[in-house]
Amino acid sequence: MGSDKSAVNISRLLTNGVFSVIIFICLSVPVSAKAGVISFFTGFFSKAEAQTEEFELNSQNMALLQATISPNQSSTTAEEEITIVDGAFLLPEVQKFDDSKTVDEDQISLYVVRKGDTLPAIAKMFGVSVNTVRWSNDIKGSTISVGQTLVILPISGIQHKVKSGDTLQSITKLYKGDFEEVLMYNNLSKNSKLAIGDIIVVPGGEAIQVSSGGSSSTKKTTSYPTYEGYYMRPIVGGIRTQGLHDRYAVDLASSYGSNILASASGQVIVSKGSGWNGGYGSYIVIKHSNGTQTVYAHLSGVSVNVGDSVEQGQVIGKMGNTGRVKGLTGVHLHFEIRGARNPF
Repeated sequence: MGSDKSAVNISRLLTNGVFSVIIFICLSVPVSAKAGVISFFTGFFSKAEAQTEEFELNSQNMALLQATISPNQSSTTAEEEITIVDGAFLLPEVQKFDDSKTVDEDQISLYVVRKGDTLPAIAKMFGVSVNTVRWSNDIKGSTISVGQTLVILPISGIQHKVKSGDTLQSITKLYKGDFEEVLMYNNLSKNSKLAIGDIIVVPGGEAIQVSSGGSSSTKKTTSYPTYEGYYMRPIVGGIRTQGLHDRYAVDLASSYGSNILASASGQVIVSKGSGWNGGYGSYIVIKHSNGTQTVYAHLSGVSVNVGDSVEQGQVIGKMGNTGRVKGLTGVHLHFEIRGARNPF
């Protein structure tokens, strides 16, 4: 340790002496020779300083570490910063447009359009068809805008591969679907021609038994948990006009404009006061703390907004006949519980 200090002191003396000599020579020699002299002693001076720094390196004189990325830099623009899927905030880098689903296929989800999004990309991310996205948001064509909130309805339905002799009417009847809904979902008109091998989706269609080699698909069955006493009946009085259908729903009828009540406490994630909306018409979706959702469809009016917290039994809308309501169904509430057994 003592020899190191001696070396430092000698280096300092040499440096000071050299500096004095440089001043003297610069004042004495001709102008033409000054540059060479200064260059020689400058190199010597630099080496001496380097030796000094080598011995004196400490926390006060060491070079500062530099960040590879400035804290002010960002990898996303303001429009791309956050996306919402059913209330969950997702950064763009975790939204991989691959074949894996990012949401529960039974849940109704929300997606906020960001810069660069397209309908096919969004549909692929949620594992649904482009027509599903169009159909559930009343979109004509393919135009969407940044900041637009899309409702993603996981459609419960049947896919049918067209064979010789099939018509839109016969396919719809086979699976007990709604003809107008089949046309809207598949973006077809009444006069559209079918080709053998075309795929037609019947939203809400019922599976049928088919013989070996048939082209019809069957619905999968799901076992849902039971939450005893968690949900209350969403209307007062009235009658049930249709039992469990579409895996989640029952139909409850009463007079036009009668109150619709929140079946359980929760937060409103969808509130649509107009439009077809995938056949729901005017409807409301509430998400609950147990991870389930309740859906109230065909309303004549809504009384709550997206983001509202509601209590069980609170009036949220009025019964009506909007959306897909025809014939004998008339005025009623289409009531779903997604993620749990419907006790009504």
